[in-house]
Amino acid sequence: MSLQIRGVYTAIITPFDTQGNIDETAYRNLIDFQIENGIDGLVPCGTTGESPTLSHEEHDRLIEITVDHVAKRVPVIAGTGSNSTREAIRLTTHAKKAGVDAVMLVNPYYNKPTQKGLFLHFREIANAVDIPCMVYNIKGRTGVNLETDTLMELCAACENIVAVKEASGDLEQIKSVIARRRKGFSVMSGDDNIALKLIEAGGDGVVSVASNLIPGKMVTMVHSALKGDIQEAKALEAPLADFFKAMFVETNPIPIKTAMAMAGRCQEVFRLPMCTLTTEENRKIVADCVARV
Repeated sequence: MSLQIRGVYTAIITPFDTQGNIDETAYRNLIDFQIENGIDGLVPCGTTGESPTLSHEEHDRLIEITVDHVAKRVPVIAGTGSNSTREAIRLTTHAKKAGVDAVMLVNPYYNKPTQKGLFLHFREIANAVDIPCMVYNIKGRTGVNLETDTLMELCAACENIVAVKEASGDLEQIKSVIARRRKGFSVMSGDDNIALKLIEAGGDGVVSVASNLIPGKMVTMVHSALKGDIQEAKALEAPLADFFKAMFVETNPIPIKTAMAMAGRCQEVFRLPMCTLTTEENRKIVADCVARV
């Protein structure tokens, strides 16, 4: 479990062509754009990658494309979570065979398991593979919060659970995780707008939405903070605050994918029930921010 998850990992979008299929050429170009701008790692098949609307075959293929094109230039952490433990194990074992460096496991959604159920779910998946696992705690999407006690029990039970992506929005909970974690365990922000606060508290970086469009700026900001220059990092963050806010003017990944399309990096094509921005006002907000960054 030698992978140290630290810095800026991009939760990369999944570009579709005008027929609604995965645009492999655009995706490979996005990977190169990320790596050329110094990103620390890539996270395909997450929320931002519209994973809930990918077929199993597409999910597997996207991970294979990512591993192939990254070619070990940066770590790849593939989203392989599910609200079905068996399905998550299948996705995770495939990702391991495809050659990913780690997997990201989101809280089970909709079925709302108990803390005991969450523990058993994540333990079962982690025990099925011998690669690093990052738990993804996002109550707002899944309806359940992975409590710190449960996470610590998981860490004690499974040495390959090496990180958490914390998107609970609860800074006190995040600080508690940082205070109680074992040595070498990474705590990553799931929200760009609190990344610096998390690092100030002793965290390790961010799994970023914003870095899809501005990878270089996110890397400079986060690396400054990780080096201990919080004042410089905050100065770099200030002009990005409106952009961070705009990227959540509607449900992620609608704004960031729209921004990427405006920048000419993908088609503005979504998989239903994701759709284009609902108002011209929101489109203007996104467009104005894209023009400024």
